[in-house]
Amino acid sequence: MPYPFIRDAAGLDLGARVYSSSTIVGSPAGASETLVAQITGIDGQLPVSKGVFLSAGVNFTVGTNGTAIRVRIRTGTTAGAGTVVADTGAVTGGVTAANLLAQDVQGFDTAASGGTAVAATSYHVSLTVTGGSAASTVSTVSLVALVA
Repeated sequence: MPYPFIRDAAGLDLGARVYSSSTIVGSPAGASETLVAQITGIDGQLPVSKGVFLSAGVNFTVGTNGTAIRVRIRTGTTAGAGTVVADTGAVTGGVTAANLLAQDVQGFDTAASGGTAVAATSYHVSLTVTGGSAASTVSTVSLVALVA
């Protein structure tokens, strides 16, 4: 017999599958790719999954001489390293020193497919300010991972 149709998720607890961080780890001091938020410790005891959906948002003030920005979600916890899961590409609209900008990016990591593959995975958000010759300032950040 098929399972009955479910109209809502009122009793569904996704707590074991959702990870998030709003802690600012750093702000770009110049034009280098800088880790601004990270998630570590994803539970490897989850059932086999199809991957991890990731969503990030960064609010920041552009530093001196900034001409473009790029926000990425990568695996691991080292800035400039790890597999790129999501990438905004070079965003130039409105990028001028002292402007307050908000940028979001989403992606899906199919390489994390359950069990130890998920447990071994950490994620970070990085911000690059092209041409930045002085510090940019991250004011808020959020990174959410949903094990699907």
